[in-house]
Amino acid sequence: METAQRPNILWICTDQHRAEALGCYGNKFVKTPNIDRLAENGVRFEHAYCQAPVCAPSRAAMLTGRYARNCHVRQNGQDISENEILVTRILHDNGYTGGLSGKLHLSGCQPAACRTMERRINDGYDYFAWSHDNDTRYDWVMNGYTQWLRSLGLENKVTPREDCRYVFDGMPAEYSQARWCADRAIDFMKAAKANNMPWFFSFNCFDPHHPFDPPKEYLDRYLPFLDEIPLPNYYEGELETKTPAQRREHLGAYNVKGNFAYDDMTDYDHRLLRASYYALCDLVDEQVGRMIAYLEESGQIDNTVILFHSDHGESLGDHGMYLKGCYFYEPSVRVPLIISYKNKFLSGKVCDGLVELIDIAPTLLEICGIDAHPGMQGKSLYPLLCGEAPLDKFREDVFCESCKCKMSGQTVTYGSMLRTERYKITMVHDLAPSFDRDKMCELYDLEADPDERTNLYYDPAYADIKAEMLEKFCNRQALIADPLPMKSMPW
Repeated sequence: METAQRPNILWICTDQHRAEALGCYGNKFVKTPNIDRLAENGVRFEHAYCQAPVCAPSRAAMLTGRYARNCHVRQNGQDISENEILVTRILHDNGYTGGLSGKLHLSGCQPAACRTMERRINDGYDYFAWSHDNDTRYDWVMNGYTQWLRSLGLENKVTPREDCRYVFDGMPAEYSQARWCADRAIDFMKAAKANNMPWFFSFNCFDPHHPFDPPKEYLDRYLPFLDEIPLPNYYEGELETKTPAQRREHLGAYNVKGNFAYDDMTDYDHRLLRASYYALCDLVDEQVGRMIAYLEESGQIDNTVILFHSDHGESLGDHGMYLKGCYFYEPSVRVPLIISYKNKFLSGKVCDGLVELIDIAPTLLEICGIDAHPGMQGKSLYPLLCGEAPLDKFREDVFCESCKCKMSGQTVTYGSMLRTERYKITMVHDLAPSFDRDKMCELYDLEADPDERTNLYYDPAYADIKAEMLEKFCNRQALIADPLPMKSMPW
């Protein structure tokens, strides 16, 4: 395909956005008309899964098209290897102009680890408006968002609410990080329009990631019907059949006792937390609408592929836990994924097949007529999008893993998951003597138990299913080995 004929790419990746928190995925509370319209004009993937339930390894996997263990980013705080080839670099090397606003998160980016911004490799971005998040700790580093606020004479701050210590009133919408990210995207698209070359842009806002700090007016919309919002999917005693890691997370997210400790919260707290999360989703939707509106107004919509997805989900109190950790329930690992290309791809269709986020990179390259990198392990979704393959079947199973280590390299928690169309098996692999040897594994029948409440791993009636899933699990662990050849040896 000639460079000038290749489509533009608007790549929207939100942070910690569970699939059910969109109207087009069945949520009756959120107000996401723009993303819903994107689904009406494209293909919505009902069963898309991340390769890690935390940011850095998931983003490294989706940008390289490789499983997290192979691109050597297995947890937040690790730096991606200089040798890894991102899909954005491949696009750049094939004539694309690239831009980004928000976070990239392929390297350590805490203030203690970086004094300017996160370390970059040859990532292919010509324009890089970096803002890891809206935390005030990042005011002193090269955070474009906080610099912008300062140029307006403003400071980023949140106001604690008197009715719930877990929720905050954030910056007004016009001064939010999501708005800043969208402004940078629109500025980039305006400039790129004058350049007779294709472009790609990564819109990587921090929302709806915690802290739960939507603009006050957005949360206030939910207060009149707060009692209608369901409580988290959790029942007393559920964790007795779950892993030790989950029992610890119940006492405090990230294994920090008291940090969103489930039992310390009231029903009002749980509902308000969920409402604040939905309010952040509403804020993101408005920014998506602004970007799409610009594409329509500028006449670029017909030649622009639009992707919307997230890096991983959010527990939001389900199964007695908040935020994210070494567990693999659907709210944590199933993410929204929508792909639209006006008049080129299917419109208003739903794909029920299992897909992984590593499938995005080879998909984009095939759309643009560019060969995939030999190290990529994803499968192109292009045939599905064009109607050349059935939408009800894609992968036999999907894989996800979580690894948490100390800075010394000592493993704290390591787990992994395999999900087929009907069943899901998970395993915590830790060998530390302090761990309870019992209940390290889980098995769910997602057809009979879609809420994943009953762990069947130790149920004799499911022994044959368990054996079959363990065989699939073992094979998958072997088959995700790095496909790149080893360096030649002297013998």
